[in-house]
Amino acid sequence: MLYALYQTAADVMLPMRVWATVAGPGFALGEQATAEKWRAASALCEMMSRAALSHRRPSFGIEEVRIGNQTVPVHEEEILTTPFGTLLRFAKEGVPAQPRVMVVAPLSGHFATLLRDTVRVLLPEHDVYITDWANARDVPIWKGRFGFDEYVEHLITFLDAMGPGSHVVAVCQPCVQALAAAAIMAEDDHPAQPHSLTLMAGPIDTRVNPTKVNELATGRPISWFEQNLISRVPLRYPGATRRVYPGFLQLTAFMSMNADRHIKSQVDLYHALARGDHEQANTIKTFYDEYFAVLDMTAEFYLETVQWVFQEFRLAKGELDWKGRRVNPKAIRRTALFTVEGERDDICAIGQTVAAHDLCSSLRPYRKKHYMQAGVGHYGVFAGKRWASQIYPLVRNTILANE
Repeated sequence: MLYALYQTAADVMLPMRVWATVAGPGFALGEQATAEKWRAASALCEMMSRAALSHRRPSFGIEEVRIGNQTVPVHEEEILTTPFGTLLRFAKEGVPAQPRVMVVAPLSGHFATLLRDTVRVLLPEHDVYITDWANARDVPIWKGRFGFDEYVEHLITFLDAMGPGSHVVAVCQPCVQALAAAAIMAEDDHPAQPHSLTLMAGPIDTRVNPTKVNELATGRPISWFEQNLISRVPLRYPGATRRVYPGFLQLTAFMSMNADRHIKSQVDLYHALARGDHEQANTIKTFYDEYFAVLDMTAEFYLETVQWVFQEFRLAKGELDWKGRRVNPKAIRRTALFTVEGERDDICAIGQTVAAHDLCSSLRPYRKKHYMQAGVGHYGVFAGKRWASQIYPLVRNTILANE
């Protein structure tokens, strides 16, 4: 019912948004004497036309990379595809062999393109792959389930496809699954177990310094989440009748945490459009084009993640099972561990990611390293100036030291 109401509202608004899209440029062509009024009308139309969510993955838009004194073309190459995700490689032409790195993107309501800046910074010195997760509403129900176990299984399969000697950089929510995959591969002495594992701002142990996000997850029983947040995909989509946690709900939750900031950004966008400040307007639009592109998660993945990671702390307590088999981080002996946290992170607070060091107790001290970046929030750990200038060099050194 919830998804149907959202879809109905979107359908009702569609004619108005189409009209605004067509009318907006016309207002911008007004006579010079009243240009300011025309720009204001055009800005209002553009704001109206943008008042919608996208459910399709935006483009990564990485077509070339600067390596030394030359510009090298980049093209996306699908290495392995399943109904629920693709191992995507950013292939570079004519470049000598570089360390292979799999960036593990979150499956938390946004597409993997949220890590565009992470990939762009890594790309000049690494052979970069990323987990490009599918929108659950586009996956037919007969393709089966995709839960926590299947996510971990995908990581193992993707690493196997990349071959021995690869490295993993996991961002946010999938730090738990990435650590679990590394532990399982270590226990099996898998030839493709990663040489290094970088965990960035992830919820390894959310009992430490609980954030508002953690408190919301523990404030109600899992039955409440299932009854109130899970919907079936409408019949018009390929994944019709599949039970999902809709991306628009996740986006609403994220925005409500910083509602004042998002409202101010939209007001700033309107004023920038009205006065013809295209540079500021484009900066704001670029961010929200990505932020408003949402994907649905399968109900089983969402509910298992909430229950196992945020309510029962199974990995942190040594009680996490994968396909009926206990996950044992102590088995990790050859994969170097690097954890990164942000001082102002209000999603994964300080202490939640570094907890991985205690779990990986068999690793020699020189194979474990932690870094806390001052002055950044959650997104600043993997995007922006401090990611590029201060955090990335440490990630690069970790990878090079374990090649």
